Amino acid sequence: MLLWKAVPLFRQVQVKIDRITQVLREQITGVRVVRAFIRVRSEQVRFETANADLTATSLRVNRIFALAFPALLGIMNLSTVAILWFGASLVDRGDMPIGNLTAFLQYIMQILFAVMTAVFMVILVPRAEASAQRIVEVLETTSSIAEPPRPIAPQQLSGLVAFADVTFAYPHGERPVLRGLTFEARPGRTTAIIGGTGSGKSTVVSLVTRSFDVTSGVVLVDGLDVREQALDGLWSRIGLVPQTAYLFKGTVAQNLRFGNETASDAQLWRALEVAQARDFVAAMPGQLEAPIDQGGTNVSGGQRQRLAIARAVVKRPAIYLFDDCFSALDAGTDARLRMALKTETTEATVIIVAQRVSMILHADHIVVLDEGRVVGSGTHDELMRTSAEYREIVDSQLGAAAA
Repeated sequence: MLLWKAVPLFRQVQVKIDRITQVLREQITGVRVVRAFIRVRSEQVRFETANADLTATSLRVNRIFALAFPALLGIMNLSTVAILWFGASLVDRGDMPIGNLTAFLQYIMQILFAVMTAVFMVILVPRAEASAQRIVEVLETTSSIAEPPRPIAPQQLSGLVAFADVTFAYPHGERPVLRGLTFEARPGRTTAIIGGTGSGKSTVVSLVTRSFDVTSGVVLVDGLDVREQALDGLWSRIGLVPQTAYLFKGTVAQNLRFGNETASDAQLWRALEVAQARDFVAAMPGQLEAPIDQGGTNVSGGQRQRLAIARAVVKRPAIYLFDDCFSALDAGTDARLRMALKTETTEATVIIVAQRVSMILHADHIVVLDEGRVVGSGTHDELMRTSAEYREIVDSQLGAAAA
């Protein structure tokens, strides 16, 4: 009966602990947003609501055991009194030796202590059962991206990336994010992808790295479907600079060697020079051994982005994926960085996802996306003549004079 009542309540407690932890995490992580929008009071109310809900459920659980323990102790003490009462009369009449009474009393106490231990287990088992169930759910969750049963290695590692009639929809999405996407990114050329917000630009990068699998069509790297290649082999040929640059706790050198553990200091400085990060790293105490906090919170957003770009350059991959990672750079740094990257990546395939037209004006090939479809493809000059969507983007950012 105790287990039947306690187990569901302990499950509720675990869920509500998760809820209050989520609220706390959001408030701590987003404290600047909360203050900027003057939402301190409303966030206090949200925490108090979650806390009151957890408190009410915890009190229900504790009330059950607050009644169980006195009842158990009462049974033990009353049993002892009853044994002594009846046993004393038997000893007084000479019907029972006093040693038998003492032995019987000890046996009863051992049994009752065992019962009390079982009650303690009743307290611990429901919480353990609820926690174990959650752990099992995590362990039994299978990734949607799995190694192929028989991986195939590409015959030629050229770095060619091709999309062939690709359609992709996120799980439970209302409609596909990409539809009928077909284009190629060739080695030695810079392929830029531009489009409005929500047009599927970053999704293209996720499909190349196989963070997701296509709904239909095929993504080819080095002429072979990415789903048929070993994941480690595929990732070893890709250098990714994500939209939100992330650095790990350690030193500058440790972060730069994340993709190439054997890189020398000279290679690290060369990568920093390409990424326009040499000057500020040289000015840091310790230089390459300067400490970096988790997430790179002790450097600015632009410095974080440049270190992330340098990390990809150190790896020297066959395919560079830049997912709108130049947004925090000023125009001068951006121009110098693109010029240095062009020299460094002459034989690699470079795919740049961009919001700003100025970043991709000199790309060898520009793909224009609109609502997940390719609505234009070619160089800047060709698209200015043939693509109304591209002209609209250019006019909105650079003005009509740029045409």
